[in-house]
Amino acid sequence: MPKNASRAGRLADQIQRELAELISNELKDPRVQLVTITSVEVSADYHQAQVFVTTLMGDGAIDSALEGLQRASGFLRSRLADSLRTRTVPELHFVYDESVERGTRLSRLIEEAVGKPRDDT
Repeated sequence: MPKNASRAGRLADQIQRELAELISNELKDPRVQLVTITSVEVSADYHQAQVFVTTLMGDGAIDSALEGLQRASGFLRSRLADSLRTRTVPELHFVYDESVERGTRLSRLIEEAVGKPRDDT
């Protein structure tokens, strides 16, 4: 594994931990309640970070949660600057992570398929 790849991975992990704590403890925006950060991807030059999030508030809350997070991105980025030991702090871009929802939907379909008796007539 290249040195930079592992550094980007460590930085992404640290950003994920720090953001999760900041969102749960310091953001007062009601749109951002019950938001979970599933992963973070940092660009090769460390200037951009895609933050993948999911919410337990339902489908209707996704857009408002993303809007609230994007609005708070300047605050979150400045707070990250206090804890990250990097020359630059990546610009944060929040993206809804559909993989959790997709996994739940697939599990439900599998359970339905397995639970139904087969018709061998």
